[in-house]
Amino acid sequence: MLTAADYRPPAWLRNGHVQSLLSALPPRLLAGERALAAQRPTVEEWLLPAGDATLQAFLHAPADAPPAAIALLLHGWEGSHRSSYVRHAAAALLRRGFAVVTLNFRDHGDTHHLNPEPFHSARLDEVVAAACAVQARLPGQPMGVAGFSLGGNFALRVARAAPDAGLALAHVAAICPVVHGASGLRALETGLPLYHWYFMRKWRASLRAKRERFPGQHRFDEAALSRDMRALTAEMVRQYTAFPDLDAYFDAYAIDGDRLAGLRVPASILMAEDDPVIPVADFADLVLPADARLEISPWGGHCGFILDARLSGFGERWIASRFAATVAGGAAGAAGRLSAA
Repeated sequence: MLTAADYRPPAWLRNGHVQSLLSALPPRLLAGERALAAQRPTVEEWLLPAGDATLQAFLHAPADAPPAAIALLLHGWEGSHRSSYVRHAAAALLRRGFAVVTLNFRDHGDTHHLNPEPFHSARLDEVVAAACAVQARLPGQPMGVAGFSLGGNFALRVARAAPDAGLALAHVAAICPVVHGASGLRALETGLPLYHWYFMRKWRASLRAKRERFPGQHRFDEAALSRDMRALTAEMVRQYTAFPDLDAYFDAYAIDGDRLAGLRVPASILMAEDDPVIPVADFADLVLPADARLEISPWGGHCGFILDARLSGFGERWIASRFAATVAGGAAGAAGRLSAA
């Protein structure tokens, strides 16, 4: 399996800001779309029952052979199934013979019309329910879940909840997962202002789309949307959750300290020391079980891990390597389809 030690980008890519920005720019997205299209998968849209919610997902299945296993991919905050890292990861997994399901969280992608109440990061139950629905639609196949940034946080929490939910997972992988929302917010407030602007621009657009789909129901006006991230988050917590304050909300979806110590699903976490969005110091106190592995690379930025001028990435190869070895490694008849891409 690939490890963080295998990631050695050229000198011009050994900068966290360069990595993070290249990952989010259109050329990387276009490269991901081309990589995914080159696999010629069959694509099917699903609307999954998820408790009181309905979540959208897309099944990408190999066109020329039965899948070896299932990979469920979770995007980051204000990303979607169309995010570049999701597309690249889906392509890499399809090359290994996986069926890939890309899930959109509530109010991500073009799904603001599906549920009246807005997204927040403590809505774990509906993501667990959606994962169970995926497994029910593709029974009898081993399944792994992988996520990026906030999606990595969700992936690890889904894996933690899996045994009690009746969800059978063979592996969970997370790239640059959010460890605690409070420290992530501080990083955005004190770091390069571009990142705060980027996320706020996307979040405000999402909230306006929500208000447009449910006129008269939502109570955030333009004055509220003009606030900074801390103030707007606090206002949304007050209006749309039962948490008493911002600290309680952040604590509800944190994975710091020993919160993952009881994880019963084999886990892999990939982090970059130069991530400008998620502080690497957050990982110092993680208590992980014996079959969980934390790997920290000196480089990679936030969900970047770009390898070269063609914008190919190490992150998607790392996920595919882990899943091929542990998720589908024991699948009958799969060995021939799981050769290195």
